[in-house]
Amino acid sequence: MRTRAARTVDLLVVFALFTVGTGAVTGCGSEKARGGTQVRDADPAPESKARARQVADAWDGSKAAEVWAKGYYPMSEVVQLPENAFRNGDDKLAYAARNLVLRGELPATSQKDGQVKWESGGSLTLPLMGAREAFATVAGGSTDEPHLTVTGVKLGEMSLATSRGPATVPAWSFALEGYDTPLKRVALSPSKLPKTPIKPAGEVPTDELAPLGRMIRVAGDGRTVTVVATHGACDDGPAVDVLETSGSVVLSASVVGTKDGPCTKQLLAKEVTVKLDRPVGERLLLDAFTGRPVPYEKNGLSAGQSRVHSGREGDHSAVLTEEQAIVAGGPKSSVGVPS
Repeated sequence: MRTRAARTVDLLVVFALFTVGTGAVTGCGSEKARGGTQVRDADPAPESKARARQVADAWDGSKAAEVWAKGYYPMSEVVQLPENAFRNGDDKLAYAARNLVLRGELPATSQKDGQVKWESGGSLTLPLMGAREAFATVAGGSTDEPHLTVTGVKLGEMSLATSRGPATVPAWSFALEGYDTPLKRVALSPSKLPKTPIKPAGEVPTDELAPLGRMIRVAGDGRTVTVVATHGACDDGPAVDVLETSGSVVLSASVVGTKDGPCTKQLLAKEVTVKLDRPVGERLLLDAFTGRPVPYEKNGLSAGQSRVHSGREGDHSAVLTEEQAIVAGGPKSSVGVPS
């Protein structure tokens, strides 16, 4: 039987891979995590509740919160698909494989900056992403069939949800052969994340507290939040508890129904929907384990495209989906993330 210490090391590696590797930039190649709302049979552990309060207290009114409140952080997909996408299975496979073939040239632009304009008022000027860089985030597969053909590229705008509410942002529009409306990609990168005012939690059993995967969406009314939470093969799945304050919403993930004994080497992902007492608004959405904002966009990889070294320097060929089993951790394992 595996020891607690060995399982702890395994989960440390797993959560590091999952947390660093997931995000949502291109929206390509993602295998959807299983969905649902996990209801806990009992109240969260006192340690979990205390940790959530510590995280809220550290952020509420902090310098980091001030920086966050002034920045641009997407909370929805930065790629907008054409209407009625996709026409058939081949087109869907082409998009997932990033097989986009350019017919013509990518336009150059003398424009150096672009503006985020919030519906609630206010704006922010940020460096504009060039057409070549934007195209590289949605294309990059082989040119083998099936593929999508890009027939024209121009700079326009699109709307998306952000940490400060709905906004209009510059976006590159890629006209696709066979589609009446373009594929759009936001032409701005998110603001730099502020330095967190609290360190990650130390080693703690996963049935008390575990890291979240990433943000999926905030409902239009702001009252429900859907995130990816992880669990093992020998439990009943993840649960996510919530602590709401005036300045933040702290989400505490854990694993429920853990079972004793040996377990297979898997890390699974599930979409969990959390209902709030009031709309998120401009409050911070925080992960109790890491002490940081729940990630939506990270590292230029699409949701589920966690690229991991295969052992050879520069080789990033192994791609792990969120649903894929990757490393073992026994039930009631502990996980620690370096600060």
